[in-house]
Amino acid sequence: MDDDVFDRAGKARKGSPFLNAKQAAHYLGMQAKTLANMRWRGEGPRYRRHGGRVNYHIDDLDDWSRRTLAGLHPGVSGKEAGDA
Repeated sequence: MDDDVFDRAGKARKGSPFLNAKQAAHYLGMQAKTLANMRWRGEGPRYRRHGGRVNYHIDDLDDWSRRTLAGLHPGVSGKEAGDA
């Protein structure tokens, strides 16, 4: 990993543990549109809706990233938190 990844992680952890879709995409190093498409397909990291807005918990992003890098099924947890 490069220093930029660690910088993004450190900045994100200093504030709220929840990131909006644009922040989450930046944190993961992808475009917001890519993350939105993954969410629509039921893939990608778990997300939550707070007041109608999509939010990602930083621990869910880290978990999804680790599983994806490990070659596990990246789409397994792409559901809204609380879904069965």
